[in-house]
Amino acid sequence: ADAPSTSARVRDLRNEGAYAVLAKAKALEARGRDVVHLEIGQPGFATPENIARAGMRAIEGGATKYAAPDGTMELRDAVASYVARTRGVDVDADEVVVGPGAKPGLFLPTLAVVDPGDEVVFPDPGFPTYAAMVDAAGGVKKPVALRADGASFDMDALERAVNAKTKLIVINPTGGNPTGGVMPREDVERVAALARKFNCWVLSDEIYSRLIYSESSSGSGSGDVSSDSASNSATTSNADDDSVFSIISLPGMKSRTILVDGFSKTYCMTGWRLGWIVAPKTLAERVKLLTVHSVGCVAAFTQVAGVEALTGPQDSVVAMRDAYKIRRDYLVDALNAIPGVTCAKPAGAFYVFPNIASFGVSSQELADYLLEDAGVALLPGTDFGANGEGHLRLSYVGDLDTLRDAVERIKTSLAKFASRP
Repeated sequence: ADAPSTSARVRDLRNEGAYAVLAKAKALEARGRDVVHLEIGQPGFATPENIARAGMRAIEGGATKYAAPDGTMELRDAVASYVARTRGVDVDADEVVVGPGAKPGLFLPTLAVVDPGDEVVFPDPGFPTYAAMVDAAGGVKKPVALRADGASFDMDALERAVNAKTKLIVINPTGGNPTGGVMPREDVERVAALARKFNCWVLSDEIYSRLIYSESSSGSGSGDVSSDSASNSATTSNADDDSVFSIISLPGMKSRTILVDGFSKTYCMTGWRLGWIVAPKTLAERVKLLTVHSVGCVAAFTQVAGVEALTGPQDSVVAMRDAYKIRRDYLVDALNAIPGVTCAKPAGAFYVFPNIASFGVSSQELADYLLEDAGVALLPGTDFGANGEGHLRLSYVGDLDTLRDAVERIKTSLAKFASRP
């Protein structure tokens, strides 16, 4: 007999495209094919040794029992101090909730503020979890297109989308996925004005906040983005310090902002599963209860490693960012040199989002073709929403040799594709 039905809220959930492409790529490799992986946003560096050792010492020291559901006091204090230092806003440990990765920091606050029928505005293309968490909460999805260079929303479209039914605006301002875009400060201020006007929440996903690049070089060859747009970004650079311009620091916004960040990208801790939110105390309390009844708590030894990450030396972060910037500059220039491809130069994260519309097929078709023909795994722009059509997402976490190999393969395959009868 058939199993009973599932709920409406999970019926339309889709996998993250990166995992699906990784599975296809692994299947090719199992058949003996050599595949270059540009699909996963997994840092290409190991967890810094001081952080890993702190975690190992914690296990040896017996930190293997239950921890407080909202995080250990030591880690919440460290996060509060870190936010005060980086965002310039005072935070109390009671406003911090720690979770297993930043994804619960997206999902659980959405469940805590969105009722069925409430509208949620989010970027499209954007991180796939944004749409999924709205579906799970029973909210109404209101995706908003980005401007041509992917740095920010099409602000006129955003102004039209936000209204009295809007309960939550999701932004990814400090290095967006999939575009790498960094929102200009004036756009962040316009989001804040809309949130105040319509009395709604803002969820600011700042997971790439420490991966924003200084711009001494000129913009990309595509003409889409110039060095001006980078220098107008929310923060020109956080190369010399770790300050980040955040919407939470604007007047009247701390009481309506959910700030989400974590350790995966900045400290190469994807597998440790550690993230956090800062939210007003009343909301933090609700998110804590959702944590109690869903994941329970985060491993105590992981949290010890997190304290070391935030309070220990930061030179590994700077070195990693410098390496990514070199890779970004190479990849943007190399992609713009391929006939039919234009690529804006992103100011943050570790993704590029080239425009491949000139090839006249869907992003999905071209991504499948490049995997089969070139042995390069990358993602179609439509994995990040309907407005991603005409683009591909490439991650530049791999070393320069890997990127050079990928570009040569892509160039050869696209030339072959373009010359088909």
